[in-house]
Amino acid sequence: MIERIAHIGIAVRSIDEARRLYESLGLTVEAIEEVPAEGVRVALIPCGESAIELLEPTSEDSPVARFLERRGPGIHHLCLGSDDVMSDDASLRGAGIRVLREEPTRGAGGSRVQFVHPKSAGGVLLELSQAAADGDE
Repeated sequence: MIERIAHIGIAVRSIDEARRLYESLGLTVEAIEEVPAEGVRVALIPCGESAIELLEPTSEDSPVARFLERRGPGIHHLCLGSDDVMSDDASLRGAGIRVLREEPTRGAGGSRVQFVHPKSAGGVLLELSQAAADGDE
């Protein structure tokens, strides 16, 4: 079940440059992590009950690099926090909603994620994310 807006993903060319804006507003980068499977570095900036996720491509053929090439820096996706992403994935498929992966995969921080195709979500890339449980790899 969806519990909240977890974060807003923002595609940037450089985390080091982009973070200055958020830090000047009193926010703090909590963690920076590379997600090799996605070809991206991720900076997590908590903001109230949600977060801002800065996405910097690490390869020219990554989805974020292609996004930047087509659209430039900006909002890349909206992430909804789930308490059971496998169940939410099954519900989406059962409703005929187009998802991007055969099954949920690992994302930043060990979370389990699935993406809804923008054509099924009013033009928005929608991510569902379930936080990693203790003992998850």
